Amino acid sequence: MLKCNTVCKRFAPLVRASSTVCRQNVRRAGLNNVRTPTCVPVARMSTEPLGGGGDNLKYALLVGAAFVGSLTYAVVTLKGDHQRSVKRMEDISTRLQKSTLHIQSAPPALSKPKPEAAPSAEQSSPPPEAAAPDAETTGKPSADSTSPSHKLPSHTPYLLIGGGTASFAAARSIRARDPGAKVLIVTDEPDLPYMRPPLSKELWFSDDPSVTETLRFKQWNGKERSIYFQPPSFYINPEDLDSAENGGVAVLTSKKVVHMDVRGNKVKLDDDTEISYDKCLIATGGIPRSLQVLERSGEEVMKRTTLFRKIEDFKSLDKVSRSVNSITIIGGGFLGSELACALGRKSTESGLEVVQMFPEKGNMGKVLPEYLSNWTTEKVKKEGVKIISEALVKSVACKDDKLEIQLKDGRLVRTDHIVAAVGLEPNVDLAKSAGLEVDSDFGGYRVNAELQARSNIWVAGDAACFYDIRLGRRRVEHHDHAVVSGRLAGENMTGASKPYWHQSMFWSDLGPDVGYEAIGIVDSSLPTVGVFAKATAKDTPKAATEKSGTGIRSESETEDTATSPVASATPAPAVEHKDDYGKGVIFYLRDKVVVGIILWNVFNRMPIARKIIKDGEEHADLNEVAKLFNIHED
Repeated sequence: MLKCNTVCKRFAPLVRASSTVCRQNVRRAGLNNVRTPTCVPVARMSTEPLGGGGDNLKYALLVGAAFVGSLTYAVVTLKGDHQRSVKRMEDISTRLQKSTLHIQSAPPALSKPKPEAAPSAEQSSPPPEAAAPDAETTGKPSADSTSPSHKLPSHTPYLLIGGGTASFAAARSIRARDPGAKVLIVTDEPDLPYMRPPLSKELWFSDDPSVTETLRFKQWNGKERSIYFQPPSFYINPEDLDSAENGGVAVLTSKKVVHMDVRGNKVKLDDDTEISYDKCLIATGGIPRSLQVLERSGEEVMKRTTLFRKIEDFKSLDKVSRSVNSITIIGGGFLGSELACALGRKSTESGLEVVQMFPEKGNMGKVLPEYLSNWTTEKVKKEGVKIISEALVKSVACKDDKLEIQLKDGRLVRTDHIVAAVGLEPNVDLAKSAGLEVDSDFGGYRVNAELQARSNIWVAGDAACFYDIRLGRRRVEHHDHAVVSGRLAGENMTGASKPYWHQSMFWSDLGPDVGYEAIGIVDSSLPTVGVFAKATAKDTPKAATEKSGTGIRSESETEDTATSPVASATPAPAVEHKDDYGKGVIFYLRDKVVVGIILWNVFNRMPIARKIIKDGEEHADLNEVAKLFNIHED
C-alpha cells in the first residue's frame, strides 16, 4: 500500500497540470465567441488534428494510463509480498514441528535403563572441589552427565576447542573476570578436563587395585585427589547453557571441531553441527609421535604398541603390564624415563622385564648435561630398568608371538609390548580451514605475545607457538605452561590485553626420591654451569610436597613472585664425592646470559629462578648466584 501511495504522489503534478489546461481551453472557447457562456455543462473534446480539443484528449489518456499503471504495479507488488510472507510462515512452522519432534524423542533414549551397578554414596553426591584442591571427587565422570542432547546451543559467547589443562585454565580465568560468562568446551575425548602428569607419575604408585576405574591417587605428601580438575556437578549441560541465568561452563564430550569459518565466527563439528561464537580459544594440544619404522612394520606390530597420551592409554598399558612378561620403552625423554621408573618399580613385585632404549648416551640426554644424564641413568637402573643407550631402531617384526626389535648396530631385543615415547606433534588440523599460520621451525599455531592468532581467536597450551618477550619465539609442552598460557588467553579474551611474560616451569619425578624443576630454555647443547651440594632427607619430591601440601607443584608456585632474594650466608662446603649430584642448580647460558635453570632436588625456589631469567643479566660468578637458592643449608 505504501508503494501505491508513492506512485500516486509522483504523478500528482501531472494530473494537476492536465486539469488546468482543460479549464483554460474551455475559457478560451468562450472568449472567441465574444460572450461569456452562461452554462458549460460539458467540456467538449475536439477530435481535430490541431486545436485545444486534441490536447485535452492527450492529457486525459496520459492521466488514465498513469493511474492504471500505478494501480497495476501496486496490486502486483502487494500480491508478491503476501506470497513471500505466507511461504516464510510455513518454513518457520515446519522447523518448529521438527524441533518439537526431536525434543519429544529425546527422553526415551536418555531414560533407557543401563545394566550397571548402583553408584556408591561417594559417587552419588560428590562434594565440590572448588572449596579445596584435594576435595573428594567421583571416579570417571559419567558420560550422561555432560553428553549433549539433540538440542545444542547454536551460539556461545566463549568457545574453547580442546578439553585439556589449557582450556580448563582459560574457562576458570574467563569466569573470574566475567562471572556471568557462558563458556562451551568442545573435546574429542569422552572425559571431562583432567590433568595429564599423574598418568605417568603418581597413578602408577597407587596401592588401590581399582585405580584405573577411580583415577584417584595419593600424592607424595600422602593426600588423595582425583585426576579430574572438577567433579561433574561443577559443569552444566550444554543444552542448558543458553538459559543459564548466571552463565557457567559446559563440556561437549566426544565431539571434534573439523572446520572453522573465521570470517563467519563459527565452527562445524564432525556431526555437521554448526556453532557460532564471539571469542574462540584453540587448545587442541598435541598428538603422540610414532616411529616410521613401527608404522611400516604392519598391523600386528601396531596392535602391540602404545602411543602414551590419554586416560585410555594409561588404562591400556596398566592392563598390558599385568599380562605380559616384558615391555620395551623407546625414548629417553621425560615421559619415557618416568614410565620406565614407574614400570620398573612394579617389576620388583610382578617379575615384569622393563627395557628402555634411546639414541642418546643417557636418560634425558637432550636436556641434562652429559655428566648428570649419566648419573640419572644409573638411578633409573636401580629402579629395575634395563637401559640400552645409543640405540637406533632398524626394524620391528612379529615372530613366534614376540616382537623383535633389530637395532642398527646389530643388537636384537625381544619383547611382548612396545611403548613409543618419542615426543609430541602439535595438533594443527584446523590451520587450513581457519587460515592460521603454522610456525615452520617450532610447529604449532603462530601467535603474538598476547597469544592471539587472529581477530577473536587465541591459542594456548602445546599447540601455541608464542612470542616470549624475554626469550623469543618458543613452543612449550608442559603442564604449567598449559596452566599459565590458558589463564592468560582467558584474560585476554575478556579484554585484558596482557603479554606473555611469566616464565612457566616444568618438573619431572623419577620416583619419590629424585626429582627436578626447570624453567626457561634447557637444552644440553647450550653451555652449562652446575653447582651441587650434598643432599639430605629433605631434598626429595616426597619431602617437598609434604611441605608445600600439593602434589601438582605448579598449582602453588605459579602464584608466587620473587622480589630481592637474599643469598645464604652459609659458605659452600666442599663436596666429598665429585660424582654425588644429590641436589644442585644447573644454569644454561646463551651469550653469557642465563636463559634456563634446572633445580635438581631443590624445591619451592622457582620464583627466584624466574627472576634471574627475567632480569637477563650477565653474572661473573654463578656460584654466588647459586647461593640465592640456599642449596648449602641443611
